[in-house]
Amino acid sequence: MLTNTLSVKRIYLDVCALCRPFDDQRQIRIALKTQAVHLILSQVRQQRFELLLSPAHEAEILAIRDRQERVGWSER
Repeated sequence: MLTNTLSVKRIYLDVCALCRPFDDQRQIRIALKTQAVHLILSQVRQQRFELLLSPAHEAEILAIRDRQERVGWSER
């Protein structure tokens, strides 16, 4: 997976932050937070960051009532 764990920053984002892209983007504050989440996740995909997840993440994601949001997140 990760080639050099010493140089990889470990980060934790709560489910609220991870689901920000599914929120109404017409508010500038939410749109900016969404851009930040996308930037962080792009760094995770490039293995510059390691995203820390816990069993609580899975439980919270499964509890999301909006099916599109829940499925969209679980496909990442």
